[in-house]
This record gives sequence, C-alpha cells and structure tokens, in this order.
Amino acid sequence: MQPLRVALGERTYPIHIGAGLLDDAQIYAPHLRAGMVAVLSDRKVAPLYLARVRKALEKIGARVLEVVIEDGERAKSWATLDRVFDALLVARCGRDSLLVALGGGVIGDLGGFAAATYQRGIPFLQVPTTLLAQVDSSVGGKTAINHARGKNMIGAFHQPLAVIADVATLDSLPERELRAGIAEVIKHGFILDPVFVEWLETNIEKLLARDRGALAHAVWRSCELKARVVAEDEREAGLRAILNFGHTFGHAIEAGAGYGEWLHGEAIAVGMVMAAELSARAGTLRREEAERVTRLVARAGLPVRGPKLPLERYLELIQVDKKAAAGKVRFILLEGMGRAVLRGDIDAQLVRESIAAAVQ
Repeated sequence: MQPLRVALGERTYPIHIGAGLLDDAQIYAPHLRAGMVAVLSDRKVAPLYLARVRKALEKIGARVLEVVIEDGERAKSWATLDRVFDALLVARCGRDSLLVALGGGVIGDLGGFAAATYQRGIPFLQVPTTLLAQVDSSVGGKTAINHARGKNMIGAFHQPLAVIADVATLDSLPERELRAGIAEVIKHGFILDPVFVEWLETNIEKLLARDRGALAHAVWRSCELKARVVAEDEREAGLRAILNFGHTFGHAIEAGAGYGEWLHGEAIAVGMVMAAELSARAGTLRREEAERVTRLVARAGLPVRGPKLPLERYLELIQVDKKAAAGKVRFILLEGMGRAVLRGDIDAQLVRESIAAAVQ
C-alpha cells in the first residue's frame, strides 16, 4: 500500500501499512541519524519481533540499544519511565539518537513520552504490533503515562517521524487483544464514517477470523480517518476531542477496576455503549441507533456491561477527564452514525442513568 500521510506542515509524516514491513530496512533508513537507535519493547513482544527489527536497523549501519520492560498497562508509570531514561543515559544516547517504540499502545505511549522528554526531546518511530495501536494510539502524537487518579494524565504531544504498521504481527496477537483493537476500529466508524460502519457490520466475522485483507482495510481506513482529524486539530482544541468517543466512561472503568484488569479496548467498548445510551437519553440519537451501537460491539465479542463499581465511584472518576472545561465534564455524543459532537451541558441525572443501564 502507498503510505498515508498525517499532514502537519514541516512535521508531516507517513503511515506505512502492509505485511512484512518490520524487515524492510529501507523504511527505517530515512530516519536514521548518526547516533544510537534505542528499540523499546516489552517482555511479550521482544521475543517475537525485536531481533528482526534489530537486523533491519543494523543492515543500514545503526548501533542498536535494546530496552525491554515489563508488559501491561501498569508499565505506564514514572518508575518504568525512569528505568528507560536510565538505560538511555548509561548507553550515552544523545539528542541525535532515535527511539523506536516496538509494541502495543503501552509501549507507544510510554516510548513517545520518553522521546518527548529525554534531553528535551528526541525523534522516535512508532512500530505498533497490536491492532489497537495500529489503528489508534500510534497515530497523532499523543504520549503519556498513567496516574493513580486518572489514565494518561501525565504526557505530551510529540509526533513520530513515521508509523510502521506491519499487519502480519496481528497473526500472533492473542484473541482478547484482537477484539480490544476492533473496539477502536468500530469507534472510528461511529464518529466519522457511516459507510465504514456498514462495512464493519458486514465484515466483522472476517476481522475476528484475522482475514489479512479485511484487517489491512480496517487499519487503512481507521488511520485515514484519524489522520484527517489530527491534521485539522493536532492539539485537541476542538474537533479532535471526538476521537475520545467512549473514553470518558472507558477511562473511568480502567482506573476503577485497576489498571490492567480491563484491556483499554474492552473498557472503551463499554464506554461507547454508555455514551450511545447517554446520546439516546439526551435526545441526540435515535434509540434504534443506540441499539445498533450495542449490537456491533457485542458481535465483536466485546463487553457491553461495565464492572460493578459503586455509581458514585464512576462519577468521581469521570470528573478526572482531560476534556473537562470550567470544572464541567464534557461528553462525546452521537447525532447519528458517523456524526459526533462535544457537549458540556448534559444533565447529571442522565449520566447516572446511562451508567446504571450498562453496568453488570
């Protein structure tokens, strides 16, 4: 496939999508500088793919530092970030070094934040190996670690030099993580493209069966839609907020259940059901369309009911949301398939009812 582009002026970068890209030395070559290349990965992904990436980098003359950390959402912490910094410093990585984030969303978020802050910023590449990372978190320059009081609360905008999405890596993805990634694919359709929703309704079984063509199309269309939004609103001043459909509720689920208990995509799946329910109760979405959201989420094998947390705990966690303005939580609602809006005038009772309607 021809690369997509995230159009950000002098910081425009390509998104490469295809099979076998990890081994293509020429994809990495334009981004290699004189210094060290630090490949950040985790204990699950590194045994599968790190040697291949290292071989491709060494083929073009890179000196490679391997930094392998624990896997899972709990790794997005100050402690892990400090271990990454320590490895870079011990290896004497300078500002001419390149960081390669090889893994899922956790590695991309943590690696991007490390690149944004190490010596006030070094360049990095996103090499996502999960569906969720390929269709969402690797694109757009959002980087972060978690805080006990909220997900992704400590971070920075730092765009990669490129995204290299090798869809062949999805062959090794555990079933649960594949389904979690489909949640973000579905999200892009709900907020931006009704035709894509129809395609998903027709092809969801192909995605679950890991049909290579269907997966490549899902990654391509998701990245194309997200790249368009990021190009218009890089720093989330307005339009880009709609990409957080389901995330206000979903992040509350992740934090409330304990990071790692629910995969991000699983929490976002329930969050989308709650947000669609809220849209229906607020009068912006027809009831049958809200039910359509729930049906597609369920067909993807994703949860449609949240954990049994006290309602007040949900409400407390929702207050810690980056979209809040003037002390008020703002919600992404649907106005129909492919149309989303940011609203800050939603009655608190409707929020309570929408959460209660989608809790186990």
